[in-house]
Amino acid sequence: MSIAYAISDSLALTHRNLVKNLRNLTIIVWGAFVPILTALLYAFVLGSAIEIPGVSYREYMVVGILVNSVLTASTNTAVGIGEDMKKGLIDRFRSLPIAQPSVLIGRTTSDVLNVVLTVALMALTGLAIGWRIRSSFLDALAGFALLLLFAYAAMWITAWIGVRSKSVEVMANSLYLFLMPLVFVSNAFVPTTGMPGWLRPIAEWNPVSAVVSACRVLFGNMPPATEGAWPMVNPIAATLLYVAVILLIFVPLATRRFKKTVGQ
Repeated sequence: MSIAYAISDSLALTHRNLVKNLRNLTIIVWGAFVPILTALLYAFVLGSAIEIPGVSYREYMVVGILVNSVLTASTNTAVGIGEDMKKGLIDRFRSLPIAQPSVLIGRTTSDVLNVVLTVALMALTGLAIGWRIRSSFLDALAGFALLLLFAYAAMWITAWIGVRSKSVEVMANSLYLFLMPLVFVSNAFVPTTGMPGWLRPIAEWNPVSAVVSACRVLFGNMPPATEGAWPMVNPIAATLLYVAVILLIFVPLATRRFKKTVGQ
């Protein structure tokens, strides 16, 4: 099967998923409502008791909320794949002359495009409560691109989970339980310097900490750390490395599992 054929199928399925999601736009909007509400609570309730040297807490935590929002949105990939398999849609795709991996590529591509709306709504909320982009236009653009690239990598992890899961409901709940410690054991909402000695290295090597630090640097909110673990001192390079490793591992895993599931 040619690469051009697979690309054509992937684009067609991306379009199909986008049209489907646009018909249910309220799902995307409501999906953005939770991180927006979280941002408001942190800004006006919890933020009053937290001080970050050199930067206001509202400006500090908005990038953490942005990363949290794209990770939460990435769970839609697993849920969408799980529902398609449960409803027999995958069986219908199997009967069509399409490249099977294009089903996953189309799903992840359309989902990351949907995340653009979530990020836009969250960024506007951040601007409204005091967050500012203090870097150049190109640096800011690179920050948003890095955020979406990380979201795309995370979606391949959830795609692999989605094709393996037998229960959509159990999978959705377990994903949230996994994301909670991943986000909170990081520098998304508080600096890692105040964490216990045994926990700090875990937080600093957490991919979430790397992408949060990288986006803060690119948005001009904070400079890179001068001490600590390598991902904190080199957050942009660390994020790109994490993304590459995730894609190299989970794209083949998800594709292989999908082919096995549909009997190809």
